[in-house]
Amino acid sequence: MATAAGGWAGAGGVPGHGIIGRADAPRRIDSLVGQGSFAGWGGLGRGCVFRCLGGFLGCGVLGWTGALRRTGGLPGHGITGRVGTLRRHGSSVGRGVFGRADALRRLGLLPDHSAPGLADGPRPLCGHVPTPDRPRPCPQHPPRHPSPRTHHPYRPTTPHSRARQEDLDQILADLALADRLPFADVPEPLPPRRILLTGATGFLGSHMLLDLLRHSDAHVYCLVRAAGEAAATERLGAQLRSYKLPWSSEIRRRITVLPGDIRRPRLGLTDEQWHTLAHELDSVVGVAAAVDFLRGYQSLRGSNVLGALTLAELAATGRPKPLHHISSIAVFNEVGITSMGEDDPLAHVDRLISGYDQSKWAAEVALRRARDHGLVVTALRPGGIGGHTRTGAYNPQDLSSGLISAFGRFRTVPAFRYLNAAPVDWVSRVAVAAICEPDAWGFDYNLTGVPNTLDDVVRDMALGGMHVRVQDWDEWRTDALARLEAEPVPELGFLSRVLQSPTALKLCEATLQGPAADAERTDALVAALGLPPAARYDAQAQLKTFEKLADDGLARLPHKDDQPYLWFAETTEGTVGPVGAAAETPCSMALTLSIASMYQLVKERRVDVTGEVTCPAVHPEPLTVERGDVWVRPEEGIPLQHGLRHQLLRYRLRLRDADGGLWWLEGRKYARARRDLWRQTRALTVEIGREGEAASLLGEVVVPADSYVRDQIDGIKVDPRLSGQEKRAAKLTWLAWFGLEMGRGLLAPFARAAADLLDLRRTPTLTEHHR
Repeated sequence: MATAAGGWAGAGGVPGHGIIGRADAPRRIDSLVGQGSFAGWGGLGRGCVFRCLGGFLGCGVLGWTGALRRTGGLPGHGITGRVGTLRRHGSSVGRGVFGRADALRRLGLLPDHSAPGLADGPRPLCGHVPTPDRPRPCPQHPPRHPSPRTHHPYRPTTPHSRARQEDLDQILADLALADRLPFADVPEPLPPRRILLTGATGFLGSHMLLDLLRHSDAHVYCLVRAAGEAAATERLGAQLRSYKLPWSSEIRRRITVLPGDIRRPRLGLTDEQWHTLAHELDSVVGVAAAVDFLRGYQSLRGSNVLGALTLAELAATGRPKPLHHISSIAVFNEVGITSMGEDDPLAHVDRLISGYDQSKWAAEVALRRARDHGLVVTALRPGGIGGHTRTGAYNPQDLSSGLISAFGRFRTVPAFRYLNAAPVDWVSRVAVAAICEPDAWGFDYNLTGVPNTLDDVVRDMALGGMHVRVQDWDEWRTDALARLEAEPVPELGFLSRVLQSPTALKLCEATLQGPAADAERTDALVAALGLPPAARYDAQAQLKTFEKLADDGLARLPHKDDQPYLWFAETTEGTVGPVGAAAETPCSMALTLSIASMYQLVKERRVDVTGEVTCPAVHPEPLTVERGDVWVRPEEGIPLQHGLRHQLLRYRLRLRDADGGLWWLEGRKYARARRDLWRQTRALTVEIGREGEAASLLGEVVVPADSYVRDQIDGIKVDPRLSGQEKRAAKLTWLAWFGLEMGRGLLAPFARAAADLLDLRRTPTLTEHHR
């Protein structure tokens, strides 16, 4: 065993990568993977052995604490060391946001050495090696030690259920490259002033660039893949604009664009540029990665693994500086995994089938080894990255965006446990906060927000007027592929390819069947820094993104021709007459008011109208409403110029008579500063005219008092496809929203009248002049 470990530790890499030298042919691990030598390791899974190799096996003469440090369990560069450094130098930075060390212990970001656990003697190292004693920032509970992964008896596996042997061999060789990193000193615990950022042209990286500029005084060096500086600058600006982010002279003043490539030796920089950055930077942020669920490990390792190791070499060279690595929740993408906590064991690498999952796992495990060399590494793991809650910008190649688009377009969803996704603006803000707060460095964070359950997604889509059918995974996949083939959507072509790839399917299954990600440390950090807490990425948060998805043809918004979500009847009776004459001709309306979704209320404040209008002055037979709309408090209820009547409702109907003639009807309900509030909510002033001509009839119709409550409150109908609980929620939501709007509309005239009465100025107001 020791000989094998020595062979792996000596494996090299790719020529010219600095620490990544040419790899000797690694020893194959046929005797270890499977049921061979692992049988003697008890609960220690093969993924655990991969993390141990190169550090753990040679620690026999070391104390148990040293062994843990060598395996990433007790990083000697953690927060405790930094706080001690601050105390020695009398710096006030350590008090930062977290305050003194006792405040850190209360938050769980510092271990309590008075408690049993850290100093109560040796522990068995074979049970669980990866970072067992890293503190968890849970204010209510002391740091706990994660349990070893439960192992199940061997069962015959289907094809594609295990990683390929050649990929495992390459992963082991790449992990050994971390052992060639230079040793690093502890960086100064100060907010960064010069930051190297990779991936600034990507979806998350572009938002992080803007957040770094907004929330720090740092100058940011952006590594951009391009032929020259001018092309790199142009590409960066174009990408920022494509995500609805600003690209101004102030931004250009605070950044330096460096053409380079994370796949090349020394990032594609000249020796002079490399050495300058090594001695001037005080923080390295690695966001760049190849996100492709169809390519294998061999194709992705250059960007995702070797690129991360090159950044680690830069961080460890010259001036000590931390490395902040954007990892992924994909490091847990093993089918059947039971927990995804920030300090929980990662997936078994031989059970990661997707090359993307393997590459993110290898990068994070390699950087854990870099911690053994003194490098301060912060691992930030987003889940699905949703669209921006305010601008609607989204990543068209993100799997979660593709799935949400398919859910809305096809009105079907696969049965899943949790969707660990958060909006990009929250993920970016929390990641930047961890980068800029020295007391947060050196830990692992799950930036996954509050997970969505299947019930949450179904309920949100029903509230938005999109009633979806739940299918099992295989049925949904078959149905989605058939629809994408029958009605091709170019923007969803990548989703079609993912659903047809055997390896990508394993990634999807692990994503949909996985548990909710736990983010105790992230929640504690967010609370300590006073940031917005994690919230569920619900229908309201997705509103702007879904609109943009619909504009781009990726989703379909509810339409008035869809099955109504909620509806009720409205009858009115009154009289009309020619313009300038008395209103003596009877006129009545029997209408049905409906909404296709709550979305149209929130976005347009509009209600759809159908029904009939009976008015002998227009035609002896009833007129049919071809199209009708009612706007609630149009123009925010602002009255007409110099008027005292505030608009409550505005009706606009297009009518067709029995002979085919077209008419229009315009109606308004007004609020006045008078006591007849009940009548104001029921009385509708109407104008009627032929299409293309001015109004020929004027009058007023009123909802009978005895039918208002019966029809518009007790008579509300809801889509029968909803459950009883969802129907009650729909009624209450409508009544609460409509009641609030009417209350605001009726109160506005009284507030304006009171303001006029209290106005003691001698100069008459415009309203007084008009009077």
